[in-house]
Amino acid sequence: MHQVTDDGGQTTAGEAGDALTPRRIIRFTGFVLLLFVGVPVILGRWPYFITVLTNAAVLSFISLGVWITFSIGRMNLAQGAFALVGGYVTAILATRYGISFWVCLPLSGLVSAALGALIGWPMLRLKGVYFAMTTLSLTEAIRLLALNGGDVTKGATGIVNVPPPGAIRVLGLTVLPPFSSADPMPYYFLASAMLALGLIGVWRLSTSRLGWVFRSLRQNEDLATSIGINVAKYRVMAFSLCCFMAGIGGAFFVASQQNIYPSSYTVADSVNFLLYCFLGGLDYLFGPVVGAFLLVIAFELLHAIQDYQTLIYGALMIFCMLCLPNGILSLRLRRVGERQNSKA
Repeated sequence: MHQVTDDGGQTTAGEAGDALTPRRIIRFTGFVLLLFVGVPVILGRWPYFITVLTNAAVLSFISLGVWITFSIGRMNLAQGAFALVGGYVTAILATRYGISFWVCLPLSGLVSAALGALIGWPMLRLKGVYFAMTTLSLTEAIRLLALNGGDVTKGATGIVNVPPPGAIRVLGLTVLPPFSSADPMPYYFLASAMLALGLIGVWRLSTSRLGWVFRSLRQNEDLATSIGINVAKYRVMAFSLCCFMAGIGGAFFVASQQNIYPSSYTVADSVNFLLYCFLGGLDYLFGPVVGAFLLVIAFELLHAIQDYQTLIYGALMIFCMLCLPNGILSLRLRRVGERQNSKA
């Protein structure tokens, strides 16, 4: 993790915000090849596994937004609420007005981001546990709003029969064929593309001046204010980016599941987005991705023993938190440090 010191210098203790090196390019290229080539070739015949990995990819994408709010020193427990908002925007526009999913997708992100900016402006003045409690309440408030939304949200019955993504045609040519609810592979490729683009975008953000400003807010807001940084503006920007990614993720799940209910995203989902970041490692850009894939796959593996699934899942989480408080990726940092010490 980089730190901005009082004299404007920088120190390095992790990988978030680090410059792009050939080794990182190779690692990221390998990850993208695994997503787009390795997984379809190896698991393409098993729709169930493809669906599990699709969910893990989109949950990773949404968790990257939570990681952004960590960079300004806020613990966001409202990510599920903004995913619900994005999902309802797509469901309403697609079923009531017949708007294409490809138009609804960015609109859902923008509506969630605008709502996040509106709510976040006063709410982001709170710090620590007070901000976490407020965002937790916001998740429940949005759920109740959807439950009592009348004809707009259809209440507890939700909105069903949301059409799958249609074809994309340019000058009469079909660039992308329509999705089918019976074939999970197109959804997997779309989820993988979202994750790859999300990683590139968040990495670019973390290495830009804006990323440095965000991290300076986490370290010392008073100091940032004293050197002329508009703290309120940058806090809202970070929170809006987080909400944008939640809205995009929510829109994707609505298209893939073709329905949405007030219970589609609850407080538990918001907590899970937070856990993905903690488990992977807050100091690492890949932390939310590693945490989301591990927990989603582990949950599915434990599905065979349903009575003890949650118990074992919780025990594993406690074990990881006690033994690896800086996340699973901190193991890699320990090994690098040990190799450097042995060479010295």
